[in-house]
Amino acid sequence: MLLLPPHVKTEEQIAAEQAWYGSEKVWLVHKNGFSLATVVKTETGSLPEGKVKIKLEHDGTVLDVDEDDIEKANPPSFDRCEDLAALLYLNETSVMHSLRQRYGGNLVHTYAGSNMVIINPTSTPSMYSEKVMHMFKGCRREDTAPHIYAVSQSAYRNLLTTRQDQSIVLLGKSGSGKTTNCQHLVQYLVSIAGSTGKIFTAEKWQAVYTILEAFGNSATSMNNNASRFSQIVSLDFDQAGQVASASIQTMLLEKLRVVKRPETESTFNVFYYMMAGADSTLRTELHFNHFAENSAFGIVPQTKSEDKQKASQQFTKLQAAMKVLGISSDEQKALWLILGAIYHLGAAGATKAGRKQFARHEWAQKAAYLLGCTLEELSSSIFKHQPKGTLQRSTSFCQGPDDVGTGDNSALECLEAMAAGLYSELFTLVISLVNRALKSSQHSLCSLLIVDTPGFQNPKLAKRDRGATFEELCHNYTQERLQTLFHERTFVQELERYKEENIELALDDIESSTSLSVSAIDQASTQVRTLARTDEARGLLWLMEEEALQPGGSEETLLERLFSYYSPVDGESKGPALLLKSEKAHHFLLGHSHGTDWVEYDASGWLSHAKQNPASQNAAILLQDSQKKNISGLFMGRSGGATVLSGSIAGLEGGSQLALRRATSMRKTFTTGVAAVKKKSLCIQIKLQVDALIDTVRRSRVHFVHCLLPKTETSAGDLKVLGGPSSRSGEIVAHRESCDNGLMQLDVCLLRAQLRGSKLLDALRIYRQGYPDHLVFSEFRRRFDVLTPHLTKKHGRNYIVTDERKAVEELLESLELEKSSYHMGLSRVFFRAGVLAKLEEHRDIQTRRNITLFQAACRGYLARQAFKKRKIQNLAIRCIQKNIKKNRGVKGWPWWKLFTTVRPLIEVQLSEEQIRGKDEEIQQLKLKLEKVEKERNELRLNSDRLESKITELSSELADERNTGESASQLLESETSERLRLEKDMKDLQAKFEAMKKQMESMEMEVMEARLIRASELNGEMDDDDTGGEWRLKYERAIREIEFTKKRLQQEFDDKLEVEQQNKRQLERKLTDLQADNEEVQRVAQQLKKKCQRLTAELQDTKLHLEGQQSRNHDLEKKQRKFDSEQTQSQEEVQREKSQREKLSREKDMLTGEVFSLRQQLEDKDLEICAVNLKLEQMEAELQDLNSQETKDEASLAKVKKQLRDLEAKVKDQEEELDEQAGTIQMLEQAKLRLEMEMERLRQTHSKEIESKDDEVEEIRQSCSKKPVYKLSLVFQVSHRDVETEKRLRKDLKRTKALLADAQIMLDHLKNNAPSKREIAQLKNQLEESEFTCAAAVKARKSMEVEIEDLHVQMDDISKSKQALEEQLSRLQREKNDMQSRMEEDQEDMNELMKKHKAAVAQVTLRHSCLSDRYTEPLSKSRYDTYHDTEATIRCISRYMTALNFTSAEFRKTAVYQTLLTIVLKENLEKLTEERDQRSASENREKEQNKRLLRQIRDVKEEMAELAKKEAEASRKKHELEMDIESLEAANQSLQADLKLAFKRIGDLQAAIEDEMESDDNEDLINSEGASDTDSEVEGRVDGVKSWLSKNKGSAKNLSDDGSLKSSRSVLQPHFPLLPHRMV
Repeated sequence: MLLLPPHVKTEEQIAAEQAWYGSEKVWLVHKNGFSLATVVKTETGSLPEGKVKIKLEHDGTVLDVDEDDIEKANPPSFDRCEDLAALLYLNETSVMHSLRQRYGGNLVHTYAGSNMVIINPTSTPSMYSEKVMHMFKGCRREDTAPHIYAVSQSAYRNLLTTRQDQSIVLLGKSGSGKTTNCQHLVQYLVSIAGSTGKIFTAEKWQAVYTILEAFGNSATSMNNNASRFSQIVSLDFDQAGQVASASIQTMLLEKLRVVKRPETESTFNVFYYMMAGADSTLRTELHFNHFAENSAFGIVPQTKSEDKQKASQQFTKLQAAMKVLGISSDEQKALWLILGAIYHLGAAGATKAGRKQFARHEWAQKAAYLLGCTLEELSSSIFKHQPKGTLQRSTSFCQGPDDVGTGDNSALECLEAMAAGLYSELFTLVISLVNRALKSSQHSLCSLLIVDTPGFQNPKLAKRDRGATFEELCHNYTQERLQTLFHERTFVQELERYKEENIELALDDIESSTSLSVSAIDQASTQVRTLARTDEARGLLWLMEEEALQPGGSEETLLERLFSYYSPVDGESKGPALLLKSEKAHHFLLGHSHGTDWVEYDASGWLSHAKQNPASQNAAILLQDSQKKNISGLFMGRSGGATVLSGSIAGLEGGSQLALRRATSMRKTFTTGVAAVKKKSLCIQIKLQVDALIDTVRRSRVHFVHCLLPKTETSAGDLKVLGGPSSRSGEIVAHRESCDNGLMQLDVCLLRAQLRGSKLLDALRIYRQGYPDHLVFSEFRRRFDVLTPHLTKKHGRNYIVTDERKAVEELLESLELEKSSYHMGLSRVFFRAGVLAKLEEHRDIQTRRNITLFQAACRGYLARQAFKKRKIQNLAIRCIQKNIKKNRGVKGWPWWKLFTTVRPLIEVQLSEEQIRGKDEEIQQLKLKLEKVEKERNELRLNSDRLESKITELSSELADERNTGESASQLLESETSERLRLEKDMKDLQAKFEAMKKQMESMEMEVMEARLIRASELNGEMDDDDTGGEWRLKYERAIREIEFTKKRLQQEFDDKLEVEQQNKRQLERKLTDLQADNEEVQRVAQQLKKKCQRLTAELQDTKLHLEGQQSRNHDLEKKQRKFDSEQTQSQEEVQREKSQREKLSREKDMLTGEVFSLRQQLEDKDLEICAVNLKLEQMEAELQDLNSQETKDEASLAKVKKQLRDLEAKVKDQEEELDEQAGTIQMLEQAKLRLEMEMERLRQTHSKEIESKDDEVEEIRQSCSKKPVYKLSLVFQVSHRDVETEKRLRKDLKRTKALLADAQIMLDHLKNNAPSKREIAQLKNQLEESEFTCAAAVKARKSMEVEIEDLHVQMDDISKSKQALEEQLSRLQREKNDMQSRMEEDQEDMNELMKKHKAAVAQVTLRHSCLSDRYTEPLSKSRYDTYHDTEATIRCISRYMTALNFTSAEFRKTAVYQTLLTIVLKENLEKLTEERDQRSASENREKEQNKRLLRQIRDVKEEMAELAKKEAEASRKKHELEMDIESLEAANQSLQADLKLAFKRIGDLQAAIEDEMESDDNEDLINSEGASDTDSEVEGRVDGVKSWLSKNKGSAKNLSDDGSLKSSRSVLQPHFPLLPHRMV
């Protein structure tokens, strides 16, 4: 497995962790935080079910708590864990504890899986310097500590590797440091990536930040420098990874903050900067010499001198920043004029009643002057209803927001709308000027977006007793949408991806996103055109629009409809409802962040935000029509580009293609579907702006940064943003975990709420349990195929993969990854957290190794080429030298001087013509180049212009298409509605016809009844007698009817009472059931919580088990590797041992040969001595013979014959001596080989001893209690080898001495010729030496037998040594026993001495008493006393006798003890001597073992290096074999061509030499002067080079004839004088 081994822990850390695990530490979660405790083990049944007994660590209190109130604690090593996902037990308390510990140590950054958590520090840390930036440059996320620069580096690295857009989203509450972190992100990217042409530098970004802070920031209740707008910082990068251009898009600006804001809050910073820092000239131009006492907008200058000084400094800084961005003084003046006009409008005010006009016209006149218009134009633009320069729009739709009259708007509202519109246009202009300084026309590849929005606003956190405003609702809504995006990316997309890839993952039920609170704000209606009140649920923004358009609409009806849609019904459980009513009027509660952050909103005056005031629209027209050219020029340039986004999103004027693409995307958001109809609605524009923001971010890969607020109780004057000092009041409640007093503190309750709201724990859990890293099969195989070179070698480089899945499985098997660390999906492979990063690290290592090898090969190739070049240069130098010698021979000839004088003149003429021709060609080429460059520039400009036109046309086309789509949708909805109405009309007509017929029939019946009644009346008048009877019947019927009514009423009352009783019973039952239901729900909630806790603990345990399994897998792999290495080393040891035995046998043979040769040399020495004596005798005889002059010629001839015989014998002996000298030389060579072999054997022997050292140590440890002779047997072989080595060295020295003597004797024999008798004597001596040699061999064998006997004796000695050791141990035990007995006897003796002394003292006392009694006069009782005295004396005598016996026994014991001590001392001395000897031998053995260990270690290292070199050599060998095969073929062809060429060169040179010999004048003409020699030689060398290159290039394509022609054509102009030997 390629994974790195885990961090090695010390014994202290392991012991601390074991103690921690054994004590079972837990966190007790309570209202004020959490405390560390220890679980106390109790007996089963001693505590109620669900209860646990714990002991607090800080005070030792023992408590019985619920199981749900405790959470497992991590070991102390995880207190400052850099990644929260690495915690052993992942729970809320452990996460908070780690964050608090890190924050206390000024470690504000922490990884949370793939996200980053940053806690805003209370002081400026020194971790944002340029030095720290360069520490993160080029690093991976896994190699760096948590830091905001690490997030930026990770995004930048992903952008370069994947070429995909990246985005960084900052989440958190207001005051948590989002804007400052955004600044750090951009500074890092600009500093590390750089910019092409310095388009975007750190200085420019600081200037941009200064301008945005001045125009968009203000002091709030939670932050004294809070951003009041949302922004997207876009950095476009080119192909090289540098910043090509940049742009900023802003939205959701609080433009109404200029005119009204909550109490204790201020307007935008730029007003205070300008009023405090404007110089006298600017003050005069802006009419700021005197400020108004009060302002309708609340803009008043600062009163404190310190604040004024700071504001003045900031204004100077602001002007410098504008100068850096290229904003001219006229443009700056236009900005100051508009700001001054806003201030004067506030000072002018408006009337509260009556005619709508200014309250103070002198201040209004100043405002009109600054804006470049008249007072009447300004007044009509503000207080008239019709927008200036616009026409009434006619549409088929219902009346929209723009058509609503503004007659009910007061004068102050119109004034506020004008001021807000002016500042909105001003802010948009500022963003345009900033983007103008940052844009570029360079081609960009991808972008990196940084999203910074105002954080969550909750006045309750700042201890403000007011409701949140509509602007704060908009910012909270933006944060909710970003939080929803985080939930979608972290949970929804991951689970969907697992489901698509058939990956089963056991996860807890993930809670839903913040869609409930979001839908309560922006849920849209399904019917686009419906503006009437319906029962369909809609969000707050849509309800505000409807209530603003409906007559009689108010905030009360708005909240009633909102509560009817989203608040829980009375009597029902609240469930997930996040909207509640408030006790205050016009107030409501909305739960943000999954219900963890409840904000109370004040809806008073919210409907005014939904009504369009014409004054705000007239602001842009007023600025465009200004009489001041610097103002009108700035805004007239923007009038043509005003779209539906005007006033919504600023900064869409980018020049790059990516900026245009982003603008098109945002325009599409405003022109699609419902947005096409509602794009003019103020409330719906808020939703559309956030939609545009989310859609822009969703197209990229998102990196989330969670910024946390450390404390709760803050104020506007105390709180500082990150980057400045901050003093935050408020104390942290209750007991916290023990923490240093000097460390920074955290509000645990606030931290818990933020963690729950951000769902970081769920994100960490899915990150730990899931597979966060994944790659497509083909990409993974392509990227990590370098880690398995054996697979590439197996399949070949040109192998085509048919099944990617099988190829990836084979690759993973070869990587030996653990099965649980990855999972194979359908189209991609998934990895656990950290596995892919480690693979990337190993890939980088392997890539570096491959690049190193490639560089080595390239350098080797270059070195070989340089060597070839040097050879060619050497050849050329020799050629030059030979030509110079030739030139020196001919330079004195007259015709050569003439030639050298004439030839330059001819060449000058020719060169001038050539130069003129070249100049003409150069001029033509220059003209052509200029023409081409001009055409290319024109084409580039045309292409850029066409691309911009195409982009604009495509955006307009998209707008038109989207408008058409929306119109078609509206037409379809109208058509369907018309068809439905027609159908309803037909139904109503049918019903009408039926009712008409029914009415006619009813009328006929009525007429018939009337006729019958008339006839009856006529009949009654005729019969008066019968009338009384009918009257009586009528009265009786009436009485019956009344009685029946009373009876029915009574029955109805009874039934009603019974029903009411039943109703009350049912209500009681319902109440009981509801209570039971709530109890069941509470129990279910507790069980669910407990189940979640147990599931989390189970998952943590499972992850811990997987970690242990992976660690075991690594250990098993290492064990297998170690076993294989051990087996190899053992095999090598056996092989070396066999070689050593073989060499020892050869050494013995050579030793025997050397001994025999030594004996022969000794014999030869003796023979040579005898021969020398004989020679001396012969010389003496020869002298005698010479002295005899009287001998005859016959004797002289005989002597001469003897002399010749002797000379012949001498020659024979010389030949024999030569043979013996050759034998001696062979022996010397054999001796040298033997010495070398002995040296190698010594080295191998030392290495073998080192390899055996580990075994010896193990044997010594395991056999420490065994007999010593086994260890001596182990080391016997080594001692024997050392003795053999010494003996061989002595033999070598003796052999060298004998060889030297033999050489001397041989030299002496060369000078003297022996006689035949001496030769015979030498032969006899040789035979004797052979006999002695045989005897020596026998003696050697007998010595070997003796050596074997010595070995047996050595074994006996070792056995006796063992026996002595056993005897020594027995004597030691006896000694110990005797010492113990002696000590007991000594104690007994001491006791006896004490008793003896006591008895003697008693006897002396009694004796003195008796003497006293004897001296007294005798009395009557003396007799009795005398008898008592005698009895006492007898007792004393008996006691003295016993005492004498005891003293005798004690003396015997002392004598025995003395003897025993002497014996023990002797034995002890012997044992100490033996022990010293053994310790000395053991020390020697230890030293030898250490030396052997070192040698073994060196051998192992050499073996490992050799193995690596062997593998590398085998690979290089394979590559070189392939190259050699290809080069051999080329070489053969080149050799054939070269042979043919050299042959022809030889022929040519021979012809040239003949010509040189025949015509000397031609030689003189062909040779050149000394001045032209160098140039001609260089030309010849170049000719040789060109010929060689052409010959190499065309060796395989040209035939023999072609090569011949080329060689001739090349050689003729360059080698006219080259002799054959020079070639």
